[in-house]
Amino acid sequence: MVDTPEVGRLVRASADGDQEAWNELVRRFGHLVMAVIRSYRLPPADAEDVYQTVWLKLVEHLDSLRDPEALPGWLRSTAMHECMRQMQRRRRTVPVDPQSDAAVNRPGAENIEAAAMRAELRLALRDGLAELTEEDQALLRLYALAEPYKNVSELLQMKTGSIGPTIGRSLARLRQTHALRRYLGTRPAAENQKGGDRLELAPLD
Repeated sequence: MVDTPEVGRLVRASADGDQEAWNELVRRFGHLVMAVIRSYRLPPADAEDVYQTVWLKLVEHLDSLRDPEALPGWLRSTAMHECMRQMQRRRRTVPVDPQSDAAVNRPGAENIEAAAMRAELRLALRDGLAELTEEDQALLRLYALAEPYKNVSELLQMKTGSIGPTIGRSLARLRQTHALRRYLGTRPAAENQKGGDRLELAPLD
């Protein structure tokens, strides 16, 4: 049984930049997302991309979910949608005869596309971070590494109680950078509806 009031609390806390709440959401529902993905029998690289994309979209919509308590259903539907999109991308590749086609020795088209998608995400994050102040960059890189707030406090000389709200503001500035708006296909802040979007920080090179 899902404790829906607690899930709603975790969603709202995560939207405010609470790292521990976010980690708890991933711990609770990561297996649900993976179960959906496994049912589509995607190759490992594609499955990893879909998993990351689902959480990316959740962070993007954390503060605009109409019904936070319905998060399990939202994650399930999003995972199904992304799996189908990934399968459609794979169908665009041309099958080859491994006994006769010279292309067999070339990297698979689906592997090239998956690598390109990962590279595009990393490039958008890198360029978006570059538009921020050094303080924002340092904080968000620690946030991406899921560093405990105690460590963040010591490294950045911040009060523990101010870390969560500051992360929330830094994420808001990140999602409004030119690089992230281009990647997410969002409209300028003045045109966005209340709530807006938010981007999950993937591991950075």
